[in-house]
Amino acid sequence: MRRSRASFPTRVATLCATLALGVGCESTRPRAVSPSDGAPVAQAEGEHQEAPPQVAPGALPPAKGHSPWLSARVGDRVAYSFSAIRTPLGGARGTATAGVLALEVVAVEPSWVWLGLTFTDDAGAPLDLPRLSRPLVLPVRTNGTRPLEVTREGTQSTEQPTAAGRTWEAKRYLRDNRPADGPLENRLYAQDPGPAYLTNGLLDASTTLSGFGMGGSYQLTLVEARQGKEGGAGTRPGLERPLGPGTWFDTRMDVDGTGPVTVARTCLGAERGYVLRMAVPAPTPPDTATCQDFSQAEVVPLEEALLSFIWESLETQTWPPAQQNATPPVRETMSVGAHKVPVLKFDAAEDAGTVKQIRTRLYADGPWEPALNGLAVEVRFAPLDDTLYRTPARGKRESAGGVRLADWGTWLP
Repeated sequence: MRRSRASFPTRVATLCATLALGVGCESTRPRAVSPSDGAPVAQAEGEHQEAPPQVAPGALPPAKGHSPWLSARVGDRVAYSFSAIRTPLGGARGTATAGVLALEVVAVEPSWVWLGLTFTDDAGAPLDLPRLSRPLVLPVRTNGTRPLEVTREGTQSTEQPTAAGRTWEAKRYLRDNRPADGPLENRLYAQDPGPAYLTNGLLDASTTLSGFGMGGSYQLTLVEARQGKEGGAGTRPGLERPLGPGTWFDTRMDVDGTGPVTVARTCLGAERGYVLRMAVPAPTPPDTATCQDFSQAEVVPLEEALLSFIWESLETQTWPPAQQNATPPVRETMSVGAHKVPVLKFDAAEDAGTVKQIRTRLYADGPWEPALNGLAVEVRFAPLDDTLYRTPARGKRESAGGVRLADWGTWLP
């Protein structure tokens, strides 16, 4: 499956999108690898992009040697300096963050590698941004269930950069979509990734935005790549705070308040350095078998998912998120399947001519509440319920449609 990057910006889709959800850096770090940041890059002769080999539907890709994921060791680790800045056009105040992202193997099992993901400041302290304030868990399958055909797009050049204390043979991919109001994307990959196999050999990545009423940029630069010691399986962590892979969630949608109501399931997985996403009808009765086959899932390289995650962290500076024209929040308890979730209820009037309408949104009282254990991060920071109501002069208010989190769980063996 060929990977495509959205023009603004690449995102791991969120429930917020389904529902309709002064600048100060905490730190700045010297970049161990200097991306060209838009400077002309010499194109290697005869190169444009690496097309994957043709593979029959359902077949595994041709073997390209021993996958490093099959030799993963507890302690394999990469760390990146990161920064992101969002600068809305029109003089609005921007937001920014910076720090260190670390990804490390914490447990190895047959067919599975368990990764720990942390975001800290330069001194190793937790960050204040809600999305980046907790360590996360990411289980990755090491045996493939599908061909992962991903094309790195852009003009190519070869380089020998120095990063994380060593010199690498690397390829740079520069993709400039600014003439069409798209971003400038700059990626640098090691040809022999070593411990950086965790992020497909990424040495440096930057995206600079252009157009669409928003400016800014976000970047990752490799500062550490370390191999763990042989032996030892580690301890499989709990999946209380998953990034997403290994979990599922159901979404209930009512288009106009009169039905029919549909319930869709989103399954999230990860294999050999790629994040997989698949939408299927929710099973009746509920079960987890629907998430066992990812052969038709969408594919995003893990490093691209992490870049998007950093960018999206700027959307939520405080909790709860600010609500325009809303009444003060009311604390309630929301039933989601077998889960009881403390929530904050916001009501906001919406102009609809002669018909009065109120939009009600329910957010988790705290995005890291134990009541949300096992729920993907993307859902924690979106409205758990977003419903529009008509409020006639007489009689009870009536639903005009909405979307609601219906259930969630894990599908891992």
